[in-house]
Amino acid sequence: MDADDTNRGANADKGAYRIEHDSMGEVRVPQDTPWGAQTQRSLENFRIGTETLPRGMVRALTLVKKAAAQANVELGVLDRQLGTLIEEAADEVLAGLHPGAFPLRVWQTGSGTQSNMNVNEVLAHVANGLATRHGVSLARPVHPNDHVNCSQSSNDVFPTALHVAATLAITEELLPSAHKLASTLRQLEEKNEGIIKCGRTHLQDAVPIAFSQEISGWRSLVETPCEQLEATLEGLGRLALGGTAVGTGLNAPADFDSLAAERLSALTSHSFRPAPNKFHALTSKDAVVFAHGAVKALACNMMKVANDVRWLASGPRLGLGEIRIPANEPGSSIMPGKVNPTQCEAVTMVAVQVMGNDAAIGIAASQGNFELNVFMPVIAYDFLQSVRLLADAVSSFDAHCVRGIVANRERMEANLRNSLMLVTCLSPHIGYERAAKVAQSAFAGGTSLREACVSLGFLSGEAFDAICKPQEMV
Repeated sequence: MDADDTNRGANADKGAYRIEHDSMGEVRVPQDTPWGAQTQRSLENFRIGTETLPRGMVRALTLVKKAAAQANVELGVLDRQLGTLIEEAADEVLAGLHPGAFPLRVWQTGSGTQSNMNVNEVLAHVANGLATRHGVSLARPVHPNDHVNCSQSSNDVFPTALHVAATLAITEELLPSAHKLASTLRQLEEKNEGIIKCGRTHLQDAVPIAFSQEISGWRSLVETPCEQLEATLEGLGRLALGGTAVGTGLNAPADFDSLAAERLSALTSHSFRPAPNKFHALTSKDAVVFAHGAVKALACNMMKVANDVRWLASGPRLGLGEIRIPANEPGSSIMPGKVNPTQCEAVTMVAVQVMGNDAAIGIAASQGNFELNVFMPVIAYDFLQSVRLLADAVSSFDAHCVRGIVANRERMEANLRNSLMLVTCLSPHIGYERAAKVAQSAFAGGTSLREACVSLGFLSGEAFDAICKPQEMV
């Protein structure tokens, strides 16, 4: 729990209770909490871990409730006055005015019912408070089930909120961070035009490459997953809302699904629409698996870029040392003057976490039994954690490492001159096997390729110089 929840618990111990009730009877709820009986039952029954439902899911659930209220009022199944109060309550939650109102753990019912009811109860409580403040006399108080949850079930609300939360996290957090890094890499690419260096494959010397070409590869490693992430939004835009308990739409009026999706699109500026098959939408999480696959693709590519950067920056004297990266902090508590590639290491740790989350999401998504998947809270938690961590890591890597990369031209030139794989350009002139003999002879004798080639009698020095031009090999 957060500090607010702890204080409420302390007040509860002193007897500051109010009595709430649900379909199972009465429950004592701490006096100053905005939730009701079902939230309190969940707090008491699921004292598991410290992980609470992510803020992104609370936001998405609240947006769904606001859109549903608008649709229900328009369809005539919810009194306009009640609908307006629910909307105002949702606006307060979205504005962050009730930060301690959503304390439930991820480790609860697999449908997310308790968190759906937590939002229902808080919105009802806040709406009734608004009615009092506004001097509005209600024939019946706003009810969490009958009014806030009208035309809905946890079984269609939670997967709908999951799609909304994933969409917002991808578009508002991850894509902007990745696009900014790609822009930085493009600038670095342009800045290093004309620098030729040794390429490497299998951690061994390879033929020359322009440093700008190498950087362009890094840039594409960021840009391509961005395209893949954008391609996942179409599937995430299909919503389970309107399927209610098992996909049949029981207790939801005709056109509720399309109208609520329309309202949700207006609230978020994203395109949402009813899933064409609600039975599939309730039990399958394939759109989320697909989307997290794109998140994982970016994580995998970031792992590769970070590894390249720290290898190239290794040293400072005994490693490759072909680039310099910012020295952000002391690297050792015992070795004075040591500086480490810490931003690279942070990226690789985040990448590992994302890959682990992907495995968990895949397993959880496979557990759709009959009409419902019952692993949705952990899917939501892991998905949003992946996006948040990766977005933050990408931004940090951009700001504290990539923007400060500087080519060590002298080291690049020296390594290029010493590379035996320049011999590749000789193959069309003297043949593959003779070229191999040149490389082997130079390596064994500690001589240059030019000296080896001339001593073997394959080419004159002048002919070798005319052929072996690294700048023309890229």
